[in-house]
Amino acid sequence: MNKSPKLSIVIPVFNEEGNNALLCDAIAKELNAYEYEIIFVDDFSTDGTREEIKGFKNPNVVLIELKRNYGQSSALAAGIEYATGDYVITMDGDMQNDPSDITMMLNKAINEEWDMVTGQRQKRQDNFLRTLPSKIANYIIRKATKFHITDAGCALKVMTAETAKSVPLYGELHRFIALNAHIEGARITEVPVKHHARQFGVSKYGLGRTFKVINDVLLILFQQKYMQKPLHFFGNLGMTFFGIGALINIYLLVVKLMGEDIGGRPLLILGVLLVLVGIQFFTIGIVSDLLMKTYYESQDKKPYNIRKISTFE
Repeated sequence: MNKSPKLSIVIPVFNEEGNNALLCDAIAKELNAYEYEIIFVDDFSTDGTREEIKGFKNPNVVLIELKRNYGQSSALAAGIEYATGDYVITMDGDMQNDPSDITMMLNKAINEEWDMVTGQRQKRQDNFLRTLPSKIANYIIRKATKFHITDAGCALKVMTAETAKSVPLYGELHRFIALNAHIEGARITEVPVKHHARQFGVSKYGLGRTFKVINDVLLILFQQKYMQKPLHFFGNLGMTFFGIGALINIYLLVVKLMGEDIGGRPLLILGVLLVLVGIQFFTIGIVSDLLMKTYYESQDKKPYNIRKISTFE
């Protein structure tokens, strides 16, 4: 009989007083058959969140207190780095994710050998200002990457420790854990999960995050396609602009040789500008390419990930 894996449940919290005890009890009830740890990462709450968690009588609870408010991505990164389990489970601290889904997701990950099982929120209990950025991000991700996850922003995820610890988490990248893991070669599937309305506290999401989401998606797409070959991106742009500028300037040269005055024509300024911009883009591509070589070679970092090596006698 195989031994049950140890689980690490990582929960970033910020001003979630009232939710923490309910969430901790629900997780303990769901996972009483497993060895587990619940890692609360307090992102410098200003209410009674820390005191509430410290009052728990559960030896499996760990509280990590950050020195200031770093944001959800950094809080998740701190919790995942501390995690000692074979599987890492991430979820929000607002009680909108349901711990009763964890066992189902874990069994699917183990039995079908998925690196990550992510939730798809059914009947989402959020207002329009919170769902709009998520819908925009999911649409862009599906169209641009062919990564067909319909709810990439769902916080409830079950993943192997190796997958969790390999995903970059900084800035606002907590929304794109699944996408970044997919880029690294992880096998990912999506399952329907329950979603509840918030009982205590207030949402930290708003329409202003839409632009952050779009910027982060564009950054990730660039890293996915051109991380190892930035010259292909900047070089192509540079040659395009340079070529258009050169054609304009050749045309104006012919016009000049035919006796026309071109000194006051805006097209001359555009032609010169495009040539200079083209040279600049190409130069940026060369510098970026050298930086990528330094990035990989200085850390002895491999530009690939191996899933498994099998030998046969």
